[in-house]
Amino acid sequence: MTKAAESPNISSIEQWLTSFQDNVCDSLEGRDGLAKFVEDKWERTGFGFGRTKIMSQGSVFEQAGVNFSSVKGDALPPAATAKRPELVGRSFRAMGVSIVVHPNNPYVPTTHANLRFIRADKDGEEPVWWFGGGFDLTPYYGFEEDAIFWHTAARDACSKYGEDIYPKFKQWCDDYFYIKHRNEQRGIGGIFFDDLNQWPFDKCFEFVRGVGLGFLKGYLPIVDLRRTTQYSDNEREFQLYRRGRYVEFNLVYDRGTLFGLQSGGRTESILMSLPPLVRWSYSRVPEPGSEEARLLDYFLKPKDWINH
Repeated sequence: MTKAAESPNISSIEQWLTSFQDNVCDSLEGRDGLAKFVEDKWERTGFGFGRTKIMSQGSVFEQAGVNFSSVKGDALPPAATAKRPELVGRSFRAMGVSIVVHPNNPYVPTTHANLRFIRADKDGEEPVWWFGGGFDLTPYYGFEEDAIFWHTAARDACSKYGEDIYPKFKQWCDDYFYIKHRNEQRGIGGIFFDDLNQWPFDKCFEFVRGVGLGFLKGYLPIVDLRRTTQYSDNEREFQLYRRGRYVEFNLVYDRGTLFGLQSGGRTESILMSLPPLVRWSYSRVPEPGSEEARLLDYFLKPKDWINH
């Protein structure tokens, strides 16, 4: 990460993030047709404010959380400085939108997206700012056409910024959403980036906005395609079992979760990413040749989905 002397427009970022939050909620409510988002506004003097929006027990979505927060502090938490020791001791301003969607139907994948902005300040020195985020997909039953469609949307969001951007951010996503203690990928990936400030502010911000729109273009058609697929109790049980992996990653490795908890953030909003129902089974092994085994053996392996 390099020092970025250009002053970012904080108010424009905040305005777009909140409008994007509303756009996502409207899109998900329209797909569900039953449940509505409940809005929970919060504010803490000297720390910041936010707006958590939760939809639950819908016809399509078991739970969806779309959270906006804007916070500040006297020192960046360890999750932000572990790989950037030069930022230790800087005060910070951070804002972002986090999205996690847990559908009812096991054939509709879980998805996650995050877009964030952080500025770190120190008296007598230029502020350092950067964007981060991305989106990824966690299927329970795999479909090649869905994987190709999803990654095409990710590639298209990156295409105007250079041919190397999508491959770089795809690899970053594959590396990041890896459950080390299970030796498993969390899902089929997407794109992930951090420390984004190699372009002027306006170009970085434009890229982030495009990633947000790319997320909706990639996810909503998959929901439409799979939402009416018939499923059995066994498939539902497998979905709940695989959700356990999602929980393990978020609580053990996710930098956003750690940043929020270490900075004294609002716990309810930070942990809105966790599914409402989940189960663990001791040493479970899918039946050879089953779709459950194929998920592990084929889909949860990093690959070039567009050109494979």
